[in-house]
Amino acid sequence: MVNNDKKALLLGLCSVALWSTVATAFKLSLAYLSPLMLVTLASFTSLGFFGAWVVVSGIWRSLRLAARRDIATALGIGALNPALYYTLLFEAYARLPAQEAMALNYTWALTLPLLAAPLLKQALTKHDLIAAITSYAGVLVIATRGAPWTLSMAEPTGVMLALGSTVLWALCWIANTRHTLDPVVALFLNFCIASPLLLGIVIARGEWQTPSMEGLLGALYVGFFEMGISFVCWLYAMRLTSRTARISTLIFLAPAISLILIAGVLDEPVHRYTLVGLAFILGGLFYQHRPVSD
Repeated sequence: MVNNDKKALLLGLCSVALWSTVATAFKLSLAYLSPLMLVTLASFTSLGFFGAWVVVSGIWRSLRLAARRDIATALGIGALNPALYYTLLFEAYARLPAQEAMALNYTWALTLPLLAAPLLKQALTKHDLIAAITSYAGVLVIATRGAPWTLSMAEPTGVMLALGSTVLWALCWIANTRHTLDPVVALFLNFCIASPLLLGIVIARGEWQTPSMEGLLGALYVGFFEMGISFVCWLYAMRLTSRTARISTLIFLAPAISLILIAGVLDEPVHRYTLVGLAFILGGLFYQHRPVSD
């Protein structure tokens, strides 16, 4: 058990390290590719990764035993995530500074219980509401760039796209409760439908472009690391650990590392309002994760 916990910790840290780079990777890649092209090329990269994983690991055999309804559900989810989710997220990154888009994206964990309440008929507790109010206060600080009393968003389209992507992410998590497929197999099926769908949209809209080497490398990085191996590492970390809470709280390390990379690699000054807003967002998340006494 101790060895498994050590492996879980290492896998969890690996995921966090990779997720800490994605805001920088997104922004660098979007300098060479449109959001739709980036998500399309990254999606095919992830499809190849997950396809190889399910074959090499042998878990593809579970598809023979899976219910057709579960397979259809996983394929349907793929149209939302990764296809629509990452399209909205990349559009947000194209419009907002990396630090703002990154911070806003962390509110998905608050969106989840808010949507689960009506959709899964789960009780929405006072604990959840306090966490949500705290985090969304941080959203307001970032959206108004340090002037929340004005209620005037500096880049409303980008903010709405970023927040909209969190709604899609939460909806996909809820939809995933409707099937019993192996998580990696489900991800493979998600990309099986998303990749050709995105390619069809790119061609239909006349947006296909031969990517530059920089753009191609960026898409490969995003598809392999952000959409691919980081999720596998996280899934196995959660399976191996004897204390789920210890692994799940590792995610709080990612924003700080992300800001360091954003400042150092992108040369994007980190603003005080970002730090204040992010503190509120993470404070709400931390409050949500802490044990609740009866």
